[in-house]
Amino acid sequence: MTVADYFDVTLFFEATITLVVIMDPPGTVPVFLSLVGRKAPAARARAARQAVLVSLLVVTLFAVAGQAILAYLGIGIPSLQGAGGLLLLLIALDLLTGRGSTEPQAAEDVNVALVPLGTPLLAGPGAIAATIVFVREAHGHVGAYVALGLAIVTVHLVLWACMRYSGVVIRVIRESGITLLAKIAGLLLAAIAVQLIADSVRGFVAGT
Repeated sequence: MTVADYFDVTLFFEATITLVVIMDPPGTVPVFLSLVGRKAPAARARAARQAVLVSLLVVTLFAVAGQAILAYLGIGIPSLQGAGGLLLLLIALDLLTGRGSTEPQAAEDVNVALVPLGTPLLAGPGAIAATIVFVREAHGHVGAYVALGLAIVTVHLVLWACMRYSGVVIRVIRESGITLLAKIAGLLLAAIAVQLIADSVRGFVAGT
């Protein structure tokens, strides 16, 4: 028995780097602050924890049964990209028009953590598609599955750390900075949404 039988080091680093690039932990900070930056530190910490847990649950679910779920529902990655793009576009419009900057009710804290933070921003079509591809690469090897699982957990720990300690940024930029970040985040989310929709269209065209 070799080390690779218990842990695929190459797949671990490949999956970790790929998911970090796709999920972009530093890039989530402006969006996170634009949505919960005006809340108390405890509420921000709770939102960060809930968003990461939701993302981890979604990515793990698709790692375990993603191909079966998509096959059963008769949908493909382009459909996920299109749906995620439209959802992100709606959130982006709220941020750009200022409707997302109003102080939400306490019950909405969980909603923000679930959508759009947990999904589709963190656990989006790109992360889901990459996870499904890595599961296919594992070819039933236990060491590869262990490596992929640890890679997913590692990336989500990095995501949590970036959002959890974003309060340092708030102390620097103040209220006016949060407002500016909301506009920038809205623009970035709109660009991501358009890219997802474009990828969805290309996927449908290529599949015809």
